[in-house]
Amino acid sequence: MTAAWAQSFPTKPIRIVVTFTPGSASDILARLIGPKLHESWGQQVVVDNRPSAGGLVAGSIVATSTPDGHTLMLVSSGFAGSAALYDKLPYDTVRDFAGVTQVASTPLLVVVSPSLGMKSVKELIALAREKPGQVNFGSSGIGSGTHYAGELFKLTAAINVVHVPYKGTPEAITDTMSGRIQYFLSPVLAATPLVRSGRLQALAVTTKDRLASLPDVPTIAEAALPGFEYDGWYGLVAPARTPRPVVNALSNEVGRILGLPDVRDKIATQGAAAKPTTPEQFDQLVREEIKTRSKVFKAAGTRPE
Repeated sequence: MTAAWAQSFPTKPIRIVVTFTPGSASDILARLIGPKLHESWGQQVVVDNRPSAGGLVAGSIVATSTPDGHTLMLVSSGFAGSAALYDKLPYDTVRDFAGVTQVASTPLLVVVSPSLGMKSVKELIALAREKPGQVNFGSSGIGSGTHYAGELFKLTAAINVVHVPYKGTPEAITDTMSGRIQYFLSPVLAATPLVRSGRLQALAVTTKDRLASLPDVPTIAEAALPGFEYDGWYGLVAPARTPRPVVNALSNEVGRILGLPDVRDKIATQGAAAKPTTPEQFDQLVREEIKTRSKVFKAAGTRPE
């Protein structure tokens, strides 16, 4: 496909497939980007939520879609996690997709129900050690970033806790608020409004530095586990064999959108950060993350459930 053809892209509505349910961090980001793409290119942008364990349904849809740039997928770091955890997937995470750009990076918050009366991550670790195998943590699906972070926390804290996978972040948050599960390492984008309203209690943040948006919440490293650090990410991918001029056009335009003050500020006020990259940089990130997550899942003895 020639660069001249790419300049006329898109020629029809764009579909952004999201691997999680409405209200998830992935969904929030897709719905920030979509209207801006519509403003730029005049084509409708449809957000298509296809939740499943590890995003397998969404991945299968996009991997087999026509590689013309009109079908994209907004993935979380679980995109690499699934590849690290499952021996066989219905697609090849590296060969069947073309990275467009990273969209954002976001820490996770260790959250619990206020009804538990828990005020620190040290108390949570103490509870887990007191009741081995009786404390549950939620995730937004097997292999998801929240699952990986939960296993990393479990491994680092040397605790015996039970993983409970959900279809997405909203469902895990709901059961955390009700006390059905004891804790959840939630994306900041989804948890912040509930923390501010008092419906969730934030115990710690996973990154090495505190959040400007929640300055009173300590890091896991300073509160309990020195050296602990996790920063989740989100990005856009297209089917493999999507022409490079189209991939570049998408990457450049999404990068421009992420640099707009209103978009950047909306993401920042939720504790995340806009972080556009080149397609090549995002492809490299995915490859490196698959290796890293494979090592942690193996060390934690994690198996697909």
